[in-house]
Amino acid sequence: MKHDILVLCTGNSCRSQLLQGYLQQALGNRATVYSAGIETHGLNPRAVRVMAEDGVDISHHTSNHVAEYAAVPFAYVLTVCDHAHEACPVLPSPAQKLHHNFPDPAKATGTDDEIMQQFRAVRDEVKAYAHNFAQAHFGAN
Repeated sequence: MKHDILVLCTGNSCRSQLLQGYLQQALGNRATVYSAGIETHGLNPRAVRVMAEDGVDISHHTSNHVAEYAAVPFAYVLTVCDHAHEACPVLPSPAQKLHHNFPDPAKATGTDDEIMQQFRAVRDEVKAYAHNFAQAHFGAN
């Protein structure tokens, strides 16, 4: 049985996009992975860049509002920031809700290299979370 998974963040520009990319890679055809925000901020170009460095192409992703998926019967809703967790709308599905607050790399400051280092650190944390989730809930490596 194929499960629907929603990754939810504030603006659906960075953290949720990273997790969607890694979950799609880890789960393949065992799940359909969506990402959305309680707002939409557009896909962050640095998120695309940092994922490409790790061999994952998210350049085709879009920034979507959670209301677009109100009718999807999600098995899991994964919130990746405290703001989305607190403001998460009630979805009409029996989804198992899991929360992990990742730092927001979009708020990083400094030179481009310093900002990219913060994006890489968050990416690596998100990657580990994705693999742990896939293993725990799907038996995926």
